[in-house]
Amino acid sequence: MPFFSITKEMAIGTAVLGVAFATGVLAGKKYPFLAFGIPRSSKTLLGKGGPLWQYILDHSLREHPVLKKLRLLTLDHPWSRMMVSCDQAQLMANLAKLIKAKKAIEIGVFTGYNTLNMALVLPDDGKVIACDINEDYVSIGKPLWKEAGVEHKIDLRIKPAIQTLDELLADGEAGTYDFAFIDADKQSYNEYYEKCLRLVRKGGIIAIDNVLWHGKVLKPSKNDMETQSLHHLNEKIFRDVRVNISMLPMGDGVTLAFKL
Repeated sequence: MPFFSITKEMAIGTAVLGVAFATGVLAGKKYPFLAFGIPRSSKTLLGKGGPLWQYILDHSLREHPVLKKLRLLTLDHPWSRMMVSCDQAQLMANLAKLIKAKKAIEIGVFTGYNTLNMALVLPDDGKVIACDINEDYVSIGKPLWKEAGVEHKIDLRIKPAIQTLDELLADGEAGTYDFAFIDADKQSYNEYYEKCLRLVRKGGIIAIDNVLWHGKVLKPSKNDMETQSLHHLNEKIFRDVRVNISMLPMGDGVTLAFKL
């Protein structure tokens, strides 16, 4: 894309991500233990529960009261680690607002924390296509979608996400979505990515979660198909001329792909 054809929103977004990347590089030089691939722990400065991580949350996290309620409720769940990190969710919501998103796709809902997060920033006539195969987890968050007044924006599809994405394409919705978030079974990530790339408009964003996979991508085991799938997709997107990208060490790693 020629430089002068870049929208104002995309230029601002690129600048913001550039600052975030530079900050990460400087932090890595000063605190080597913050390097990629080192699992978080309460013993590290930036680990979950660590003083710097808590400082970041205390000075940047602005959660809607119902969103916070759902996060705390989810933290009591045995599989709470499946929930997207709150700071990452806020970044995605800010990016969605920046590009004036109206239609979003979420692949992997769990309790619906990020579904609610996205629905809250979409306009009243916006919609989130929420894809999952487990209605038990989703039932935890559904009452809170209603409490927050955004239930009407959420189109929950309990079926394999590939099937839902194919239905959207068959209905002629290619190029009509603004934002997509992929956070489901890792071995299907490549297929999710390709279908979302068809569904998202030019200038839209695809966010891909768990791209660092607890550091396992540094040395993928031949028998670990999940890690292999993530590693291959990371290499593919790095060379994909259809998108501009930023890979951020936030949560378990998130890649932001901006469709050209």
